[in-house]
Amino acid sequence: MPNNFEITPLHDRTPLNEATINGQDQLVLQTNKSAKEIFDERFKDLNKWSTKSCTIFKVNAGLRRSNSDAYTPLLISIGPYHKKNPQLCSMENYKLRYLQRFLQRNKKFDVESYIRELEKLKDEVLKCYDDKVELGSYTCSQFLEMLLLDGCFVVEYLREVFKIFPEGEDRIINADWMVNLIDRDLLLLENQLPFLVLTKLHDMTKYPTESFIKMVKYNFCGSLPRVTPKFLNEANGNVKGIKHLLQVVHMCGTGRPEKPYSLTFELELVPKDANLWHDLMRSATELDEAGINFSKVSEIYRMLGEDNEGDSTSLFDIKFDYRRMKIPCFDYGSVKIPCFNHGRMKIPCFEVVNGTETVLRNLVACEQHSSDVYTKYFTDYVIFMDRLINSAEDVKLLRLKGIIRNRIGDDSDVASIFNKLGDGVIPPTNFYYKEECKNVVEHCNKRWNRRMANLRHNYFNGPWVGLSTAAAVFLLVLTLMQTVLTFISTLK
Repeated sequence: MPNNFEITPLHDRTPLNEATINGQDQLVLQTNKSAKEIFDERFKDLNKWSTKSCTIFKVNAGLRRSNSDAYTPLLISIGPYHKKNPQLCSMENYKLRYLQRFLQRNKKFDVESYIRELEKLKDEVLKCYDDKVELGSYTCSQFLEMLLLDGCFVVEYLREVFKIFPEGEDRIINADWMVNLIDRDLLLLENQLPFLVLTKLHDMTKYPTESFIKMVKYNFCGSLPRVTPKFLNEANGNVKGIKHLLQVVHMCGTGRPEKPYSLTFELELVPKDANLWHDLMRSATELDEAGINFSKVSEIYRMLGEDNEGDSTSLFDIKFDYRRMKIPCFDYGSVKIPCFNHGRMKIPCFEVVNGTETVLRNLVACEQHSSDVYTKYFTDYVIFMDRLINSAEDVKLLRLKGIIRNRIGDDSDVASIFNKLGDGVIPPTNFYYKEECKNVVEHCNKRWNRRMANLRHNYFNGPWVGLSTAAAVFLLVLTLMQTVLTFISTLK
């Protein structure tokens, strides 16, 4: 029946991939085969799986170590990885209600019709998941039913956000706390469905004016620390090559399509630490003492309109520049003009809210696990900011400059987030901010800048220390003037 929304198990209980998934059992049970025959069979099946096709990963232990909760759903499970978590079972009834609404959109199809369409995508979908052991606990019918139930939930939930639901009906989920947790959980790397499943289900039931990619971008890209209006408005209809919801957010953040990466070999002497300039970076307060000023770039937009739709400033547009300034000084009647560099670090302003750590961690995890992401923008950004922010004083400096908008409380909380974001993260060899870090380090290592930094740190580190130093200098000048006047009166 067209409106039958109760999912019943199919008679086919064949595992998704028996040779791979039950490989351990076969190794024990098939004692009549030689070890070579057993492993040859397993190797043959292994060749069907390609690591390059994996797009939905289990986050590695190194990244999870500092905050495992940031990768774990709190309310809803999407996909196979967290399906059996008993704490998430309460949302299954909500999924059924969304499926019921989904089935009302096209009377030509019933549950089994959608299952048959998803079955055509099964092999391609299976390749997207890297944890084959987890998939082994599902039969073919169970896996397809999960794709339908979870996929319909995502599609209908996004439609609901845009108020695209049947006339006379209201939102199924209207509690703000649930909406916040669902938005959070749908952007976890381990909680993804392949985008081809979502677009397939959407296209079978969509209205002519609906754009699924537009709904995804406008609902989730606000989770980024900074929204770039131009990137948000571009390519609303282009879904080619998109892997999952999290990648849509990644694209909105970078606004830059990936380009094939080619290795080039140059015969030149490269310093051993040429790619490790970020390790030599100092904190924001230390750079401030060394004569580097900080200034914000662009604005934080809570509403998008005609006045900002052309702004293409991304979170990653951090630039360091410096200019040479001349300060005259007198020495025995001859004038000398020493020069020193005055640096300025320009950083796009961004906002830190309760969900910032979670979304940044999952975007970084996506980059760290993906072999086809060659410029790891979020990874490099996290590493750079981790070097720039060591304490609450660094956050305070950047906040007073308008670079950070702190909406989570103490500056120490923001510092703690950035100090931990880099745990377990492996910097790429083509570090995005290598030139900026190199120029900053060279600026700070100049003799004049080192002396000025020491002077500020030791004698002007705080208002009271600065006043004490100024008072001491003033008394010294008065003493010197008194000595000169006494000497002149003696000569008379």
